[in-house]
Amino acid sequence: MNFTSTRGGTPSTRIDDALVAGLAPDGGLYVPERIPQADLVAGETLADTALSVLSPFFEESALRDVLPALCAHAYAFDAPLRPLAGNGDHLLELFHGPTAAFKDYAARFLSEALARLRPQDARPTTILVATSGDTGAAVASAFHRRPGFNVVILYPEGRVSPRQAHGLECWGENVRTFRVQGTFDDCQRMAKQALSDEALRRQVSLSSANSISLGRLLPQVAYYAHAALNFHAAHAEPLNVIVPTGNLGNACAAFLARRMGLPVGELVLACNANDVLPRYFAGEPYLPRPTKATLANAMDVGAPSNFERLRHWHDSDAHLRTSLSAHAVDDATITDTLRHAPERHGVVPCPHTATGLHVLEGLRAGGDMRPWAVVATAHPAKFESIVEPLVSHAVPPPPALAETLSWPASAQRLDADPQALRTVLLG
Repeated sequence: MNFTSTRGGTPSTRIDDALVAGLAPDGGLYVPERIPQADLVAGETLADTALSVLSPFFEESALRDVLPALCAHAYAFDAPLRPLAGNGDHLLELFHGPTAAFKDYAARFLSEALARLRPQDARPTTILVATSGDTGAAVASAFHRRPGFNVVILYPEGRVSPRQAHGLECWGENVRTFRVQGTFDDCQRMAKQALSDEALRRQVSLSSANSISLGRLLPQVAYYAHAALNFHAAHAEPLNVIVPTGNLGNACAAFLARRMGLPVGELVLACNANDVLPRYFAGEPYLPRPTKATLANAMDVGAPSNFERLRHWHDSDAHLRTSLSAHAVDDATITDTLRHAPERHGVVPCPHTATGLHVLEGLRAGGDMRPWAVVATAHPAKFESIVEPLVSHAVPPPPALAETLSWPASAQRLDADPQALRTVLLG
């Protein structure tokens, strides 16, 4: 199986080359030329399910024979589907990795894959990451101290939680972190421009670990497959899913799981006040907008990159609007949902997960009685300054997060200017 660009200006590419490149040369995102149909069974471990999901994409890869080891490494921690209080609702918990966010799975897979694809005599590879809060820490953790790799993290100063900022800045050694004087969209634009700069790439070996990378998209399909298969085996129904989303990478993975024939039902996107997607799915033209800062900061995206993939997989806007729906949730509603989540749902969520819980409440109020799972994207302890005053008690961080919080942290300021980033990368 080969891969092509969403923009059609790149020759058909092997998966190994697509993983190393990160972004297609024409500026598009890599997608498989065809979507295979999965023939999976319930009851396997998450790592085994991941192996079954990913194998068709890696049939002609140099990684084919080591794919079991890659999956064992990336999916060493579970993604449990836990019941919520009342109505048969569930929470798909994706925050049990080392940085307490869903991005740990794919970041660990990608780091292991790129390390095995790298020739021993190759020059060091710089992994360039734009992050709205959680991606950078997951990538830093996955590549920290890995020989042959450097990491450059760009994050918008003042627009992530204090613990998120610490998780981006505490690594040192082969990881450098920059506080960009702008928004996440500025960070993303700078990273994309660098990755598309052929003159720069002749001097610096660059790759990406953002959700634009194929190595982020494909591994995230696994936990949707695992949850949906086990739910269907127990209840003989597809599992409908609400995905809190900003840059659409996690949502694209859920969509891809459904397109592979797995028992994933309706997909609903929960967005914050950055309502580009809700406006589009309500019938307006797709129009990126300036980013607004919200409590659910990891979703503060005004120009979601993975929208290109969704458009590529549909014949028209009308077709795409039949595949998913999207709802905007403002900060006041996030606050209210967080405050009442323990009594209504029996959980303490993070602000991003709270957007999904609010969408679920709206579906139930409208009479929807189908089985739903809300994706829990991050541990609430990463947002203690928001969550703890609302639930009136401390939310202890999990052990791995607590350890990194004890490390010293530092970062450099950087203008929201592609030339400033270019200078950093060449330096």
